[in-house]
Amino acid sequence: MEWPIFAGLPQDDVQAVLGVARRLTFSKGEIVFHRGDPGDSLHLVVSGRFAVRVMTPVADVATLSIKTPGESFGEMALVHPTSHRSATVAALEPAETRALAYSQFEAVRAKHPAIDRVLVALLAQELRRANELLLDALYVPAERRVLRRLLELGSPVALTQEELAQIAGTSRATVNRVLRDEEKRGTLTLDRGRTTVTDEDTLRKRARVATQ
Repeated sequence: MEWPIFAGLPQDDVQAVLGVARRLTFSKGEIVFHRGDPGDSLHLVVSGRFAVRVMTPVADVATLSIKTPGESFGEMALVHPTSHRSATVAALEPAETRALAYSQFEAVRAKHPAIDRVLVALLAQELRRANELLLDALYVPAERRVLRRLLELGSPVALTQEELAQIAGTSRATVNRVLRDEEKRGTLTLDRGRTTVTDEDTLRKRARVATQ
């Protein structure tokens, strides 16, 4: 597994980080940590998918994002040793991470100063993502937000329509309508809680997402 945040770092530095990280496995539905827990470690996703969730002021559960292999969560744990989790993270399926504690990261930083770039990259990545989602929420129609989230999650998407609605910032009824319409167009298929994109190019055009 390769993580984009390590791009450009000397291989020795990357191995130094991964060498002290703990391998953790999670079963479907297992909580990695709760909101308010001590922020003691960063998680690098190796396999599986994780939902990042918060409780809204009206006691609803909102899914903020889905973390997939190659991504990470819990970055603030590397910024300050007394930080607390701002959200709850749960495994959506059997999954695995590499967990890096603050103390371990500090020890590696002392020997490999170039690793500071990893922390900067992590925080910049999260800030950029937050800005993108804010712009989407303010200026992009709900239908296109649903399609964009589908494309970002990769195929197949094993989420409920309610979870997809939370991520896209819209209603379950809107998600259901968008998925049914796209199924009729032949860009995706729906089967037992699983959405599979069958025509990514057309779906990207409809979502107005530039091909990476």
